[in-house]
Amino acid sequence: MDLAFSGTTVIMLMVVLLAIVIGLILFFRRKLNGYDIQHLRDQHAQRERSDLLATRTKYPEVDAFRLSDTFLKFSLLTSLLVVLLAFNWTTFEEQVFIPEGALDMAEDIEIEPPRTAEPPPPPPPPPPPVIEEVPEELIEDEDQPEFVDQSLDKEEEVVAPPPSAPPPPPPPPPPPKEEEIFVIAEDMPRFPGCENESSKKEKEACAQKKMLEFIYANIKYPPIARENGVEGTAVVTFVVEKDGSVKSAKVVREIGAGCGQEALRVVELMNKKGLKWIPGKQRGKPVRVQFNLPVKFKLQ
Repeated sequence: MDLAFSGTTVIMLMVVLLAIVIGLILFFRRKLNGYDIQHLRDQHAQRERSDLLATRTKYPEVDAFRLSDTFLKFSLLTSLLVVLLAFNWTTFEEQVFIPEGALDMAEDIEIEPPRTAEPPPPPPPPPPPVIEEVPEELIEDEDQPEFVDQSLDKEEEVVAPPPSAPPPPPPPPPPPKEEEIFVIAEDMPRFPGCENESSKKEKEACAQKKMLEFIYANIKYPPIARENGVEGTAVVTFVVEKDGSVKSAKVVREIGAGCGQEALRVVELMNKKGLKWIPGKQRGKPVRVQFNLPVKFKLQ
């Protein structure tokens, strides 16, 4: 026989058993305290001494031990029920409502592709050197070099030339090149939890299911949207980094009443809970991939 009890059922049955036990204790206590001691003394005054020695108690009417067999059977039955409840305590998974067509995206939604930082343009080439013509008066005969006397007297003081200015500091290194963000990769990123599946198709279907369960298990319909009957699909775009983290999340389609911000909150909740996506791959290497997630708000 397959039995299953929820946590609420187990607690209610335990409370009932506890109430029965306490009720029995109070009932027998009141019953035993209700006897008149003087009446019991008069009733058993004529009993012979041999009869008193043969009995365990002086007054059998108030002997609590005569019900020990009944109490033992009741205790065994209660223990059996407690064990039965403990072994059949079942935790039921909460049913997550996933709207039909949750990942369908309208064709009129235009999402701007990610922009990577372009390298700075190269510096302009230096201007060509200007060649000035030397006047003929300054041109001397190279065959007769002029002799300059460079000898010094001992009494002359040699003055060192003033120090030249230090060279300018080297230019700062160029900023690190930002890696390209792919819109479509050979292997698109997947939600974690489906690595044990055999084929690639099964992994993608399982990852899609788990992602929807996470989204709609944590999403909270905004009260303003519920009161005003706001329904529709909000779209959040984000980048799945090479380490599986979610970065640069933003709302690209807002349907109003705080629905887009709620979808963004659930997406950012992935990092807070430590969920790491399986990163996308291009030619076998992990790459950064842009992922567009539609979140459908549907009143039940």
